[in-house]
Amino acid sequence: MRILHRAVVAGASLLMGASLLVVGGCGYKDHPVPPATVVPEAIKDLRYETDEKGVTLAWTYPRETIRGKDIEAISSFELYRAEIPLKDYCSTCPIPFVDPVEQPAGLTTEDGRARKAAFTMSDLKPGYKYFFKIRSRTSWFAESADSNIITFIWQVPARAPENVSARVGNREIVLKWQPVTELRDGGPLGHPLQYQVLRSTSGRDFEKIGVVKGTSFVDRQVALKQQYTYQVQSQLLVGKEVVAGGISKPVSTLAADLTPPAAPIGVSAIETDMGIKVLWEKSGEEDLGGYRVYRRTASAKEMILVGEVEPVYTLFVDTKAEPGVRYYYAVTAIDQGTPANESAKSAEATTRD
Repeated sequence: MRILHRAVVAGASLLMGASLLVVGGCGYKDHPVPPATVVPEAIKDLRYETDEKGVTLAWTYPRETIRGKDIEAISSFELYRAEIPLKDYCSTCPIPFVDPVEQPAGLTTEDGRARKAAFTMSDLKPGYKYFFKIRSRTSWFAESADSNIITFIWQVPARAPENVSARVGNREIVLKWQPVTELRDGGPLGHPLQYQVLRSTSGRDFEKIGVVKGTSFVDRQVALKQQYTYQVQSQLLVGKEVVAGGISKPVSTLAADLTPPAAPIGVSAIETDMGIKVLWEKSGEEDLGGYRVYRRTASAKEMILVGEVEPVYTLFVDTKAEPGVRYYYAVTAIDQGTPANESAKSAEATTRD
C-alpha cells in the first residue's frame, strides 16, 4: 500500500504559495523557449490513501510535455488544497482552493521506471470535506494544467481491530478479529462500520482483497506453501464516504493443503526368496510425496509401519518377514505437504497359501 518514493519537502517547513521571481533586466542572449515545448502534461493519477493518522497523496511524475517531448526532470510540484465544513458544503459552488504548497521534485525516472511521489498530511479536521489537486513545473514559466481532483470527508477514525488471528484450513486461510466499538478518541462510532482486509506475500506492499461487515474473512485465493501476512482496517461509512480507520497488527501464516491423496489400489503380496514383495498401482496424484507400507500378523488388530517408498516406485520388499508367519499388508499414499497428508489405508493383501 505504500508508495515507492516519498518526495522530500525542502527545509524544516513547507513553502507556501508561489515563489516570486525578480529579474533585474533582460539577460536573454537567445530567444526564450516557447512554453508549449516545455510545459509538462497534466498529472492524471493523483490518488489517496487514508488511515487513522491522516491522508497520503500519491502520483506519478509526468514524463512528457504537452507536445509529447520527453522530460528529464520536474523542478517542483504545487499542491492545492481546499477544506469545507460539511454544514457549509455546496456541490454546485466553486471549490475554494488556497495558495499551493510547493514541493521540490527531481528526475522523472528512477531505475528506468516512472518515478512516484507522495505527500502525507495529518492536520485534518473532523467534519470537513477535503479537495486536492496538483500541478508540476519544469521552470518558473512552464506550469502544467490541473491534475484530476480527489476528495474525501474526514472524521475521527475508528480504532484498529484487535486480536486478529489466522487459521489454516484446507486450501484456505480463515481470519477472525474482535469487533471495533469506539472511535480513536474513545467516542461512540455513530456510523455503520465495515472492515477492509489487506494481504501481502512479502510483509510489505499490502493489497486489498475484500470488505466485510462481520468480524471474519475466508481467503480462498491462496497458493500452497506460500507465506501470507494479513492486516485488517476499520472503516466508518459516513453517508456515501468511507473514512479509513486504524489498521491491525500484522498476522502471518502458511497456506496448506489438508486434503490427503486417494488410497492406493491393486495391492498384492508375493512371497519370494528375498522376502515378501508388496506391489500396487501407481498413484495419479500431482503432489505425490511417496508411499507408506504397513503390515500385521493374522492375530494382530493394528498394523505397524514397516517402510516408506519413493513416489517413483510401486514395490516394497519386506526382508524382515519371518518364514511361516502369515502377514497382511496395506499401503498408503502421502503428499508433499509438511507435515504430509496421508491417505486411508488400501485394502489389505496377503500371500497365498
